[in-house]
Amino acid sequence: MELHRLTPAKGATHKKKRVGRGPGSGHGKTACRGNKGQRSRSGHSLMLGFEGGQMPLHRRIPKRGFRNAFRKEYAAINLSQLSGFTAGSVVTPEELVRRGLIKKAVDGVKILSEGELKTRLIIKAHKFSAAAAKKIAEAGGVAEVISGARS
Repeated sequence: MELHRLTPAKGATHKKKRVGRGPGSGHGKTACRGNKGQRSRSGHSLMLGFEGGQMPLHRRIPKRGFRNAFRKEYAAINLSQLSGFTAGSVVTPEELVRRGLIKKAVDGVKILSEGELKTRLIIKAHKFSAAAAKKIAEAGGVAEVISGARS
């Protein structure tokens, strides 16, 4: 085998389709671009949503509501989901990610009070609901607030 004899496999390459080269080619006259108009010309690139100068739909429809750019998205965990942890263990956001209880791409973890906590746990999270902190304390555990984003 020699380098100058290497070729692609048979059927792997195709000839370039030559459009606009007469009616015999099957792609003559309009060259597969439909009829006349701005989109049939070379160099055509219109903005997304452009309607030929008419006010586009996304500008005709009124805006509604408000979206806070600084909103923090917390992953919510109920106390009932923590029943799988053994007594005395430390529950951290990293441990919750490892066990698949939350996804990694969140701003923090908030513990909510739904369900009962029967074991004594040391829970480290970014936020606790008041009822959840009370239930953790009643079970003999510790609700520890950690600061910082991204868990």
